[in-house]
Amino acid sequence: MFYARSLVLYALLCICSTNDDSKIKNASKPVRLFTEEELQRYDGSEDGQPIYMAIKGVVFDVTTGKEFYRKGASYNALVGKDSTRAVAKMSLDPADLTHDTTGLTESQLQSLEQIFKGTYKAKYPIVGYTSRRVLNEDGSPNKDFKPEDQPNFKIKDEF
Repeated sequence: MFYARSLVLYALLCICSTNDDSKIKNASKPVRLFTEEELQRYDGSEDGQPIYMAIKGVVFDVTTGKEFYRKGASYNALVGKDSTRAVAKMSLDPADLTHDTTGLTESQLQSLEQIFKGTYKAKYPIVGYTSRRVLNEDGSPNKDFKPEDQPNFKIKDEF
């Protein structure tokens, strides 16, 4: 099944178009797919380890902002997971530390989009995508997936 998902992902990526957004900070090396468990490893708790955070299924390397994201820092709760809801609501409530946007107001969704583009995509390199962004719950390809203008996004053999 894992191999089948890899083939589906590869086919999906071959047909995806990219956005033309000159403000996007491109990754210097190929980006990859992260499971929730893998993303948790980059939670700022280990010195020398990169710090990753996902918003809308896009994984950013926020290590350059480690004064905000490292263990014990003010925004550490946001890293090592997809914190889309928390960013939209500007919240650090544990209940908001999720990818789920169900029930957000139009104002919160607009805020999310503004912060996503104006802060994270402009400031931090994209290092990958969450599996939830690329695949649907049943393992089928997410037809709405766009690789956020990352020309180096490739499916690796281990996927």
